Amino acid sequence: MRTDAPAPAFDLGDDFGWALGVLLRGYRDRVKHALGEFPHGTRGYETMAEVLRGTQPSQLALANHLGIDRTVMTYLVDDLEQEGLVERRANPTDRRQRMVVATDKGRELVETACRRVVEAQDELLGTLDGSERSALRQLLNKAAAGTGDDVDDPCEVADEA
Repeated sequence: MRTDAPAPAFDLGDDFGWALGVLLRGYRDRVKHALGEFPHGTRGYETMAEVLRGTQPSQLALANHLGIDRTVMTYLVDDLEQEGLVERRANPTDRRQRMVVATDKGRELVETACRRVVEAQDELLGTLDGSERSALRQLLNKAAAGTGDDVDDPCEVADEA
């Protein structure tokens, strides 16, 4: 190691990008393991979670909200439907639309997966106490919301990173 090199003008220990990269890789690896054989992995899990929230009135709205191409969403929902996790139903307020609704089996699978994902997140953030974890999540969500980025799908963001 050279001792005569000039000191950097900034503290390398505060490299935000490095920290995010390490956390993102750790998150991706732990959550992938936690989800196991969940259909379509993290994308399937995030889709099912949004279906359970019930805020998207149609399959197209669901695709747009998650930033998933509508054709890809069709195949994704087809697979989830074949697994017995969702059903397509006519929207009672607009018969031209098809709503994606979770079945009891789908709800149970997501509840189990959600517990595993939370455990994986807690393991990843194991050096932080509960209040620090909560604060970090709140700050990250606030920062993400303020980016002006239209992408709402955390899986897509992770894939791109």
